[in-house]
Amino acid sequence: MFKYILEGAGSINWMAIASLLTFMAVFIISAVMAFRSQPAFIDKMANLPLDDSTPSFNAENEQHEQ
Repeated sequence: MFKYILEGAGSINWMAIASLLTFMAVFIISAVMAFRSQPAFIDKMANLPLDDSTPSFNAENEQHEQ
């Protein structure tokens, strides 16, 4: 079936087909992972940028405190 679709489409670049298939594979895998994840994990990740309870450390602050 796909053979007839590709023959009827004219001169399709094979790199375009490969990139389209790669995009579709990544999109489908990410959608499946998103739908299979736990709602508690999604809520935790969504609120993570707004959460002030976890301290952020960087090399400059660490050196000044010693």
